[in-house]
Formats: sequence, structure tokens, C-alpha cells
Amino acid sequence: MIHKILTTIGPWGPLLFGVGFLAPLIAQIIERAGATPPLGLAPLMVGLIVGPALGLAAKLRGRWI
Repeated sequence: MIHKILTTIGPWGPLLFGVGFLAPLIAQIIERAGATPPLGLAPLMVGLIVGPALGLAAKLRGRWI
């Protein structure tokens, strides 16, 4: 059962990495830099836009770089 779950979500790993790791990291970087996100968005909202976008790009390309 665990094998089936892991093989199902495995290909979506980059997108999950973008949501689970990159989004909070981007939000913290924005907060620490003292930058104000555009359009009055919260830093986490910007992270949740940019992080999954980078993860999806990595999934579609098949690589991060």
C-alpha cells in the first residue's frame, strides 16, 4: 500500500517540494529582506505563487536547472 502511494506521488515530487519547502523559504526571505510584496500580497502568498511555479517548471522540464 505504501509502495502504491509513493509511486503515485513520486512524479509530483518537484511540485510538492515547491509548495512545502520553497514557498515558506521565499516568504521568509521576503520578510527578512524587509521587502514589500507587490499588490499588497502577504509574503507567504508570494511564496505560494512562486514556489509551486518553480516546482511545476522543474516537473515539466525533468530537471531543476
